[in-house]
Amino acid sequence: MSEQYVLDLQELDATRVADVGGKAAHLGELSRIGGIRVSDGFCVTTDAFRRVMADAPAIDDLLDELAHLGPDDREAVQVLGARIRRTVEETVVPDELAAAVTGALVRFGAQDAYAVRSSATAEDLPTASFAGQQDTYLNVVGPAEILRHISRCWASLFTERAVTYRQRGGIDHRTVRMAVVVQRMVLPQASGILFTADPVTGHRKVATVDAGFGLGEALVSGLVNPDVFKVRGGEVVDRTIAAKRVAVQPLPGGGTREVAIGPEQQERPALTDAQAVRLVELGRRIEAHFGRPQDIEWCLVDDDFRIVQSRPITTLFPVPRSDDRENHVYVSVGHGQMMTDPMKPLGLSMWQLTAMVPMHEAGGRLFVDVAPRLASPVSRAGLLEVLGRGDPLVRDALETVLERGDLVPSLPDPSPAQPPSDHPADHPSDESEQDPARTDPAVVAELIERSRASVAALERGIRGKTGPALFDFLLAAFEEHKRVLSDPLNIQAIMTAMEATWWLNDKLQEWLGEKSAADTLTLSAPDNITSEMGLELLDVADVIRPHPEVVAFLQGVQDDGFLDELPKLAGGTEARDAIEAYLDRYGMRCAGEIDITRPRWRERPGTLVPAILDNVRNFEPGAAERRFEQGRQKAEQKEQDVLARLRALPDGDRKADRTKRMIDQVRAFIGYREYPKYGIISRYFVYKQALLAEAGRLVQAGVLAERADVFHLTFQEFHDLVRSRQLDGGLIERRKEEFRSYHALTPPRVLTSDGEALSGAYRRDDVPDGALVGVPVSAGTVEGRARVVLDMAAADLESGDILVTTFTDPSWSPLFVGIAGLVTEVGGLMTHGAVIAREYGLPTVVGVEQATRLIRDGQRIRVHGTDGYVELLS
Repeated sequence: MSEQYVLDLQELDATRVADVGGKAAHLGELSRIGGIRVSDGFCVTTDAFRRVMADAPAIDDLLDELAHLGPDDREAVQVLGARIRRTVEETVVPDELAAAVTGALVRFGAQDAYAVRSSATAEDLPTASFAGQQDTYLNVVGPAEILRHISRCWASLFTERAVTYRQRGGIDHRTVRMAVVVQRMVLPQASGILFTADPVTGHRKVATVDAGFGLGEALVSGLVNPDVFKVRGGEVVDRTIAAKRVAVQPLPGGGTREVAIGPEQQERPALTDAQAVRLVELGRRIEAHFGRPQDIEWCLVDDDFRIVQSRPITTLFPVPRSDDRENHVYVSVGHGQMMTDPMKPLGLSMWQLTAMVPMHEAGGRLFVDVAPRLASPVSRAGLLEVLGRGDPLVRDALETVLERGDLVPSLPDPSPAQPPSDHPADHPSDESEQDPARTDPAVVAELIERSRASVAALERGIRGKTGPALFDFLLAAFEEHKRVLSDPLNIQAIMTAMEATWWLNDKLQEWLGEKSAADTLTLSAPDNITSEMGLELLDVADVIRPHPEVVAFLQGVQDDGFLDELPKLAGGTEARDAIEAYLDRYGMRCAGEIDITRPRWRERPGTLVPAILDNVRNFEPGAAERRFEQGRQKAEQKEQDVLARLRALPDGDRKADRTKRMIDQVRAFIGYREYPKYGIISRYFVYKQALLAEAGRLVQAGVLAERADVFHLTFQEFHDLVRSRQLDGGLIERRKEEFRSYHALTPPRVLTSDGEALSGAYRRDDVPDGALVGVPVSAGTVEGRARVVLDMAAADLESGDILVTTFTDPSWSPLFVGIAGLVTEVGGLMTHGAVIAREYGLPTVVGVEQATRLIRDGQRIRVHGTDGYVELLS
């Protein structure tokens, strides 16, 4: 097939991205939508770019050099990028290519003014807009100048910003091609940008129009503030008219200039309300055509709108799919589970299949629809109370939705025969306090044994299962999984611990003026599998510490095969056995463990090595036993102190007796709060091993390239693949690209079916200026060096450091034994990280928005775990 160097825009559609890039393909699509006007023009195709790059001297060597640079090698990227751009711009355009461009110009008007605009193949895509990464030139006149600016557009593929953008997105420089749009200029009275969804809140029913006089460059370059119109339901619901002191206008001979706007016109709206509404109607038509919200550049010419460009808004968090037209209010599962990273499809579907409530996927995250419970006065108060105890920002976001009254209908109040339920933590009855299930520690032992027996039965039953029979077995196992979790005794034990904790904190603050008293009363509570996990890694360090050869070897570990090498060293056999025993009990755990596709410690034991070495360096032998005993004694002393002070109060004996019963409940059950998650993850590891074995058989049969490919299939798709042995060739790669794109999205705590993302706000005035506000979850105040750690395997902590991270699930607990305090961006009062922080007596503040960005690694900070804020010190 012969190369095509030039194509008219009217010939293009979405299928031609590889030939003409994202921008040109979109312009071609736009020209096919009824009622949408696009200026005439043509596209210089990627064939032309390939031809020029083939002629460019030493370009392959330069691209090889560029591929080896990282996004943080800024100076090297600048220098090498400049060399590549100079090489491209100085390469002579072949005669036949120049002739094709000149011929197109003759057809459209050789001496007319044109916009010359870059159109890369990795541009204006659903997962990456590349907005502003390559160059655009306005009002270019004459064939020679147009050819020169086409070369400049090709070269702009290698500006520092474009190269860095691709590096951060994992996009190979060699896979991107550049086409160039050459489009007849228009001379607009006004121009600007239309977002068919609110770009700040994500609200899909609110469109935002930014408008200014003249060419859009004045807005894009920040020369003027735009007029802003917000349009909803066919009317302008809000407007801000800016003082527009300059406009960018084209010059007769080519190029542009800034023109001052007279005082009488500066504050005149660039659009009328009617024009803004009409523009949004056009935008809705474009949005419907492309199937997603759009970022649209427009011009107003003689009261007629021309569309200059349309691209997807890639920063919006997606909305869960719904088959009905009802309003929905979704609460993030990841914020409750302390794992807000995106999950791969197998991980999402496995969590959905084993969860107790229906869950909805969007942006690689899971959400629960709480709209029905919010609509009912019977359940609304209880839901807000429980969610607010866990994460005040979730409650605030939900209350914001409720206050507006336009999304969640309020059902009638309950009849007198159905009074609203009161929160049991506020008024525990004497009967509930005397309930054996609430006071007998033997209940915990029984529940743990039930869980262990269920996991053992799963391990026995799954042996030898392959093919479709394996999936049939797993579907039945998921029902057993849910039965164990929904065991009324299991739920009662968990709620008993939580309610008793809330009661103690509320009542002891009321009676004694003491905040967060339960934090000390829960120290070293028995049967806490997660805190035991951290302490037992101290015991592993005790085995390793006496053997310097082993310590030196571990400091150089680069891969996960190190366990096999240990027995060759003095003391290495004992070290290996200690680590293996630890993995036997905890090897199913890992960071982000609710995603079954994440590598477990048993699969990557090297993840634990930094924490083991920190323990060897920072602790003396026997530290685990000493720490546990010290915590137990502090809790005992605190109990005696609290009860003595209560008895000195009016009605003190009754208050002390009730408090003693609640302390006993907390001590008996708060440790078990961590065990159900351990049971879930234990089952997950069994599921995963069986599924990976099945994936290995598909690899051997030539159906899959590698085992990990199944992580990008849902459970049902994996099941279907095992039966059919047929796989859509491009599905895995599309899913991998989607997963990469989800990392750029920040999941909101609350998301509505209108697309509005709400993260809530702390409405507090009791913190110092400049302090970072969060949720107090573990009492005490500590000052120290902040260590910002995003990957547990890369942690390098000293005794007394304060760990600052995005979120902590149970897998982070081994790090807790060596730090002095904790700050996280996500979390609540009863999330796993908070429970373990209290177990270890670490002053902790969670839910600190953007903590890992606002706190510098190495900076001194003061954590106020009782009052819920963090001070940044000089």
